[in-house]
Amino acid sequence: MTELPAPFTTLAGPHRHDAVVENSEFLAFAERADTPEEALAQLSALRERYPDATHHCWAYRIGALYRFSDDGEPGGTAGAPILRATEGQGVDHVMVVVVRFYGGVKLGTGGLVRAYGGTAAECLRTAPRLEVRPRQPLRVRVPFEHLSVLYHLLGTFDTVRGEETYTASGVELTVEVYPQDAAAFAAALRDGTRGAGEVEEAGARG
Repeated sequence: MTELPAPFTTLAGPHRHDAVVENSEFLAFAERADTPEEALAQLSALRERYPDATHHCWAYRIGALYRFSDDGEPGGTAGAPILRATEGQGVDHVMVVVVRFYGGVKLGTGGLVRAYGGTAAECLRTAPRLEVRPRQPLRVRVPFEHLSVLYHLLGTFDTVRGEETYTASGVELTVEVYPQDAAAFAAALRDGTRGAGEVEEAGARG
């Protein structure tokens, strides 16, 4: 049985939260990122959008992958607190960038940790969320005379249909179902086609 990725909670869309601490502006931006490349592209876009900012501090968490940067702030005062905020809010596949405009008042190590971590946490806390549940792709083969059975099952189960391929004997297509439905779908297809329908695993998609 193919091992599927675990479900996770991420962001339903980009979100922003602004704060002012001792005259410094902190602009927190959070967005879903499924690869490090996506995360760093978001950082690049914000650097271009706010080229005059004093710092662009950030952190991403993508499954077992994580990375963070203080971007010139004292070590451990920005990137790590942003990462801890991400983990504390229970979200994954997320990139958070906190853009700072220095306001002339030094915050000190503790103040920076609270400002960066707090702004990031509030941004994530107020962001709309999305639960991502992995699906199990199944390769299905059905003779033409049993297509109605297949189409009925596609409507009965919560499925995502792939592209259909026609062969000399019938139709082949990939059907994505939730893992807990895979066995029942396969059994229903075999029963409905009197064993003529075939189902096999086709890998996993997160």
